[in-house]
Amino acid sequence: MIDRTRDRQLVRAALRRSRVVALLGPRQCGKTTLAREFVAADSPNYFDLEDPASLARLSEPDLALRPRQGLVVIDEVQRRPDLFPLLRVLADRQPLPARFLLLGSASPDLLRQSSETLAGRIETVPLEGFRLEDLGARAQAKHWVRGGFPLAFIARTEPDSFVWRQQFLQTFLERDLPQLGVQIPAIALRRFWNMVAHYHGQIWNAAELARALAVNESTVRRYLDLLAGVFMVRQLPPWFENLGKRQVKAPKIYIRDSGLLHTLLGIGTAHDLELHPKVGASWEGYAVEEVLKALQPEEAYYWATHNGAEIDLVLFKRGRRIGVECKRSDAPTLTPSMRIALADLKLDRLMVVYPGERRYRLAPRVDVVPLAELVGAT
Repeated sequence: MIDRTRDRQLVRAALRRSRVVALLGPRQCGKTTLAREFVAADSPNYFDLEDPASLARLSEPDLALRPRQGLVVIDEVQRRPDLFPLLRVLADRQPLPARFLLLGSASPDLLRQSSETLAGRIETVPLEGFRLEDLGARAQAKHWVRGGFPLAFIARTEPDSFVWRQQFLQTFLERDLPQLGVQIPAIALRRFWNMVAHYHGQIWNAAELARALAVNESTVRRYLDLLAGVFMVRQLPPWFENLGKRQVKAPKIYIRDSGLLHTLLGIGTAHDLELHPKVGASWEGYAVEEVLKALQPEEAYYWATHNGAEIDLVLFKRGRRIGVECKRSDAPTLTPSMRIALADLKLDRLMVVYPGERRYRLAPRVDVVPLAELVGAT
């Protein structure tokens, strides 16, 4: 069993601070396994809303939940949005006999009722599958190819992992999204998702995708927001600075899990990945996700100008501006874009993240850092 120390610490800290904690992430990312480290599956305080027995126990929610003491877990909470008003009442009791850990497969925007009903009472903790920090530096190549979904990572062979991810995509589109009330045909969303995979690491161009799919721009925007809301796609917003330069104002898009990206692109093995034209973009997205999980900035953006200057991440953390450039290279060098970003954005530090093993300095405030070292993988 992979020890998810960091995620366990994040949940524990949130439970100390907040009366209700929402552990949100995609299906099959390990939310249930992590929650059962806090409350056993056979405990009367554990409710799994995909289990008929738990649903029967919640036929009278007030009678089921009000007497509970300690930590109460409600798994797949998006299936019962009618519970949120009751949870608000139970979370306001003084003294407080119980705290609630809610597990969900949709973002707060899709669970809008919870964010409105439990405003001021709920804290959200994201969970996205195995971190490189959990697995160690030696697992980096395997983690990049297979992604962070536990069953995809631990599969016996690369073909087994690929088949699991194919089945996951099909089930997600045909079963999980309809359970969230999504009425878009699975075949339309799969086609859109495939196209987004080919745009991975690029600036969003709604008009181009709309023409390719023969729909209007508002439709592709809705599709993109939906996949972002269920943690499948990241929309990285642009950062603007008053520079007198024309700056890009559209978001950059990534498939968040590298394993799912490779499945959508038809990449089944490490060898296939090395030969694929999207290998550089794949590494960039993988590094971006791992850096964001490790550094946990207050805000995250990318920056680009129409003259070609660009930096992959502009992070704001504890009053500092940190730039991150992700390079799949044996020995990254200082580029004109890095010099421009360092000066124009007044970065406190610029890190060039790469898959190698040696840290070295390129210039004052600019360091080349191995990804495994940056994320704390040993």
